[in-house]
Amino acid sequence: MEVKIYDTTLRDGAQTEGISFSIEDKLKIAKKLDELGVHYIEGGWPGSNPKDIKFFQEIKNVRLQNAKITSFGSTRRAKVKVEDDENIMAILEVETSCVTIFGKSWDLHVKDVLKISLLENLEIIRDTITYLKKMGKEVIYDAEHFFDGYKSNPEYALTTLRAAEESGATVLVLCDSNGGTMPYEIQEIIEEVKQEVHLPLGIHAHNDSGMGVANSIMAVRSGCQHVQGTINGYGERCGNADLCSIIPNLKLKLGIDCVSGDQMKRLTETSRFIREVANMSPNHHSPYVGHSAFSHKGGVHIDAVRKNPRTYEHIEPSSVGNHRHIMVSELAGRKTILHKAEEYNIKVKEDKLPQILKQLKGLENEGYQFEDADASFELLIRKNLGIHKRFFDPKGYRVLVRMSKEGLTSEATVKLQVKGHEEFVVAEGDGPVNALDNALRKALAKTYPVLEKVHLTDYKVRVLDAKSGTAAKVRVLIESSGENGSWGTVGVSENIIEASWHALVDSIEYILLKNEEAAVNKR
Repeated sequence: MEVKIYDTTLRDGAQTEGISFSIEDKLKIAKKLDELGVHYIEGGWPGSNPKDIKFFQEIKNVRLQNAKITSFGSTRRAKVKVEDDENIMAILEVETSCVTIFGKSWDLHVKDVLKISLLENLEIIRDTITYLKKMGKEVIYDAEHFFDGYKSNPEYALTTLRAAEESGATVLVLCDSNGGTMPYEIQEIIEEVKQEVHLPLGIHAHNDSGMGVANSIMAVRSGCQHVQGTINGYGERCGNADLCSIIPNLKLKLGIDCVSGDQMKRLTETSRFIREVANMSPNHHSPYVGHSAFSHKGGVHIDAVRKNPRTYEHIEPSSVGNHRHIMVSELAGRKTILHKAEEYNIKVKEDKLPQILKQLKGLENEGYQFEDADASFELLIRKNLGIHKRFFDPKGYRVLVRMSKEGLTSEATVKLQVKGHEEFVVAEGDGPVNALDNALRKALAKTYPVLEKVHLTDYKVRVLDAKSGTAAKVRVLIESSGENGSWGTVGVSENIIEASWHALVDSIEYILLKNEEAAVNKR
């Protein structure tokens, strides 16, 4: 059995609160989705905005290897001939070979939203699909609110499917548009639908009850051959079914072809790439692709995983492009430190372990946390072993925040010693930490141009002792990324600027270290 993967990140995913894709963003994402091996990429709704029309024009110049680009729209409007409907004309003008049309399946929507008769809604569905087929299009029919419609009026919901089938639709996609259907209902209803229609069925699930992925998997087990979803589960309200979970569940758990093994190894990379383009905060606990998906903290777990990964990992992390992450914390023992050192390609002698472990526990007692700050921990090990290299020597910094008629401005001054000469620079930023980050990079950019490709992707502050009020210690965790991935650093202080400074300095030192190592390995 083969299942077709239909991605709607560029349309449904773009409806996520906080996401706004540019045309360039959409083109980049489409290329990445094609590399992942999805079968259909829904590019947008050309009848809704000029940006989507421009995307369809530009994507014609991109050679895709696997995916069909699909335009999206509604059935014709009531009282308007299909050939006169502006939305239908817009769909045809973008010239995609495949179109996805949604129509009403729930009698509630027909009566209360469209305010037309049930019979007229059927005519609208027939007219639209018949016309698009006449124009040479492959038509995917999205039966909007199908499961709610079936529970309300099963015979009418089925009649809308028959209308689409008789008019020439290729696939009938059953939509849980409100996201409130349970998996057992999905199974029961699809089993009944299969007795009434003969076209391939698809599923389009939303996640309002946390069942988006479960409902999609249940639909496939019940016979659906077409699955719609978004990368990272992006979508309106609580999001759509997450393809980053659906694809490996189908491939690895059910043994169903949907993408190749090599393509699935791009899954984590694709998830993180689209997250970056969307400028969304990472969900480290996402199944399969999250940073913490294969993380181990407890000493018993770490020891078992080192002996046999199957003890605490349900799949091989590399099969989805992820990797095992052994976390260092106050629970760590000597074996954990040795394992981390092996990850860093650092040899640690047994007699050095006690002092590393002592410093680790002391720092964590002060509020440091290295679970998401591997880069800081690697630097800690190197310093203890006397193999740490200083690429610059901080001499001081100052941060000013001013309120004026123009608004709030932040300015940072940084003094560094870099390869025998002094750098004294000033930079502004959106806030004091951003200004400090800008000043630090500005001071080092001429000497270390690799920093131009490094940027801060996440910044977290945690108050460690709220009872101390404004005098409480804070822990700052910073995630940075560059051409070769991302890394985390940490800083702790009663002063949030100082804590941020420590984390920023670690981040810069770490990437400079890795850049130098890479250069040496190339020789």
